[in-house]
Amino acid sequence: MATNDLTIRMIPYLDRHLVFPLVEFVELKEVYDADDLLKAKYELFQNSNMVDFVLDIYKTLHKTEETPNEFVEKREAVLSKLEDLRAKAQKVMEVLEKPEVIAALRQDKAQNLQYLKDNYQFTEESINILYEFGQFQYNCGDYGGAADYLYHFRVLSTDAERSLNATWGKMAAEILTGNWDAALDEMLKLREAIDQKNFTSPLQQLQQRTWLLHWSLFVFFNHPKGRDGIVDMFLSTQYINTIQTSCPWILRYLSTAIITNKRRKNQLKELVKIIEQEAYEYKDPVTEFVEALFVRFDFEEAQKKLKECEVVLSNDFFLASTQEDFMESARQFISETYCRIHQKIDIQEMSQRLNLSQEQGEKWIVNLIRDTRVDAKIDFEENTVIMNTPVTSIYQQIIERTKGLTFRSQVLTTNIKRREAAQNISSEAA
Repeated sequence: MATNDLTIRMIPYLDRHLVFPLVEFVELKEVYDADDLLKAKYELFQNSNMVDFVLDIYKTLHKTEETPNEFVEKREAVLSKLEDLRAKAQKVMEVLEKPEVIAALRQDKAQNLQYLKDNYQFTEESINILYEFGQFQYNCGDYGGAADYLYHFRVLSTDAERSLNATWGKMAAEILTGNWDAALDEMLKLREAIDQKNFTSPLQQLQQRTWLLHWSLFVFFNHPKGRDGIVDMFLSTQYINTIQTSCPWILRYLSTAIITNKRRKNQLKELVKIIEQEAYEYKDPVTEFVEALFVRFDFEEAQKKLKECEVVLSNDFFLASTQEDFMESARQFISETYCRIHQKIDIQEMSQRLNLSQEQGEKWIVNLIRDTRVDAKIDFEENTVIMNTPVTSIYQQIIERTKGLTFRSQVLTTNIKRREAAQNISSEAA
């Protein structure tokens, strides 16, 4: 199972708090050794402010109930700093929550800061304390509180770099609290900021986009409209280039989103082309299934890969919930493709290709014919499906092929006239 697990590949592009749900998932699925995962969790959080959580892991790892002094000292230091930052941040919030201050604040951040300086002796440090406290709360595992303070910091701060960092922090906090609408808003803000910011080098922009691709998976596979959003974003020029350059394994998620979304069938050709291009760099059962079915029309290979897909999806943190939808849609794609290139189909053979029993296969084919309105009939005596392929008359073929001829002729005529006019101007100038 670990062969097709992407957790190790993803960790470098995720915040450690976002890595934790992935580690918990693979532990539940027994993909890796339990002791190794426990050590990984300890290393992941040992430098965080989640002292009690790290202490519990330490005790489990070392099979002891004693608390080392370093944990006692660190806990006291964390609590002391937490209270200090809380007191400072609370003073700032008391001012910001005053009705007269709320009424006076405008869209112009510089004007707001000047107003707070003039009337309440605010400084840059007063605003930055909201960022520091939000960041500290996040490292303590208080994600709701962190999101709130980072939001207030971003509203007031004129520091573009810190505001971008605060947006990353707020997105992570919203993900970890399961607030998917807010997480989607933050993701869209980050995408816009990354696209518009002037980075010192293209590599920095590439890195930021790579991070956003990985973080966005939490949103796209949990938000109700996520499967539309992932296709729109991942297939955009900037992000498909990022996938091909930095993280081709993201194609697994793009493939799943397109296959499970009936409204996105028209983007299948584009996906197939990209998977073909990247096959030398990355492949897994999901991308191989797409390649086998839509490039080579190898139904036996597609059947084999579909079985593997079932295992891969069930052991993927982001895709486990899509497994049933994927299998259903994949079977439909197999049967539609198979029906397009065969006139007479053996139901038993078709059932085997769909990894279904004879009875399940018959029900599946009946439902397919009914739901997709395929022009076909079932011969129960021979246990076959007869496809009625419509024959287009020669007149209709001529109409279809010449439909755009007038428009293309007009475009060609216009281009010729423009070129002649340009040549005449050049001749007169000479």
